[in-house]
Amino acid sequence: MALAPIAAALALLLAPAAAGAALRVVTTLPDFAELARELGGDRVQAEAMVRGSQDPHFVDAKPSFVLALNRADLLVSNGLGLEDGWLPALLRQARNPEVLPGGRGHLDASRAIQARDVPSAVDRSMGDVHAGGNPHYYTSPEALFQVARLLEEKLLELDPEDRAGYAARWRTFEATYRERSAAWRARLAPLQGMPVAVYHRSWDYLLDWAGLTSAGALEPKPGIPPSAAHVTRLLAETRGRGVRQVWQEVYHPTSLSKVFAEKAGARLLVLPSMVGALPGTDHLWTKFDRLVELVAGEPNGP
Repeated sequence: MALAPIAAALALLLAPAAAGAALRVVTTLPDFAELARELGGDRVQAEAMVRGSQDPHFVDAKPSFVLALNRADLLVSNGLGLEDGWLPALLRQARNPEVLPGGRGHLDASRAIQARDVPSAVDRSMGDVHAGGNPHYYTSPEALFQVARLLEEKLLELDPEDRAGYAARWRTFEATYRERSAAWRARLAPLQGMPVAVYHRSWDYLLDWAGLTSAGALEPKPGIPPSAAHVTRLLAETRGRGVRQVWQEVYHPTSLSKVFAEKAGARLLVLPSMVGALPGTDHLWTKFDRLVELVAGEPNGP
């Protein structure tokens, strides 16, 4: 087999984008890809490596991701250790220094937020605790709005020729966010102070934003699957506290969650933590619309 045609084809595939072409944005989470499309319009081509129905801690390192990262002008990562199990290997294989941490084309979205639950020290006995803090800020509308501000700055830095276009798209995005956020808060206002049990501590940022409180997690430690003994203890600890809801993501099993919810007299809600996690949540706005509907009590669930 002749090697020259193959080499030429590979060189064509791996060639950088031509001047004036749309920015190639690769994101780890689908929410960030949606933000890039909202803020960049036809100036960006955005794709996410994680699907909304996947656990972002554990993602298969596909060859297509290597190619996408090699060709990317910008990588938007969640940070706080969420992708540490799979992203570094992909970056090494991609051979694109621009999108490495510290490179002009790498944006750690966690820079936009104040991290919660930052431990003073980390060891294996604590489970899957992240040294930088709780990485699940993408469940909060306010946190994603702050990420949008940071991403807007980065897109302008990489594509300054369309400053007026970015300014116009930002005004539209901000106005929509303000309107939707006010509506979501109004829907959740009657639940202020309600204690919520969770499967994994993915929801702390959302609970804070919504004015709700955490009644504890079914996981005995982050990343450690629930056990019957721990669920029994949590039931005893939360009895009489008025726990009416149990929240979890679509990718966690529901067997012990159902047991806890039934014995606690609560509703189990499988919520969309990321864009695309449930049918009809393929946009940032519809993700939070659906989430708020479920928490507020209508419809009855997926």
